[in-house]
Amino acid sequence: MNISSIVVQTLPKYLDEVVQNLKDCKACEYHMHDEIGRIIITIEGKNVEEELENLRVIENIPHVISADMQMAYSEEELNEHMQVLENSDVVPSMLNDETIKAEDIVYNGDLKKKNVQGFAKHFDKIGK
Repeated sequence: MNISSIVVQTLPKYLDEVVQNLKDCKACEYHMHDEIGRIIITIEGKNVEEELENLRVIENIPHVISADMQMAYSEEELNEHMQVLENSDVVPSMLNDETIKAEDIVYNGDLKKKNVQGFAKHFDKIGK
């Protein structure tokens, strides 16, 4: 199951009409809007293809200027990542490797403030 949040944009003069069309639409679930024409909805699908079909329905509603995906959740993708985490060691294997000297291990700091993908590529390259 995939769930995505969408921000729909319309002109304020068409806001009530677009909101009502979204509420009546079976392709999405309406949540809220503001006075300048931004509307928050969610779409669901059993896969990405079905989600994109629903997004096309939203985009074709009269007076919709744009419908942009903001956040997405994929249950299948989450399950794959959870399996990797569950099957991995809590402590990286290099920390238990007696052949690696402590001074050869490179500390890369707080990962919350770093490019994690870049860090992972660098780590894979140097193995430290």
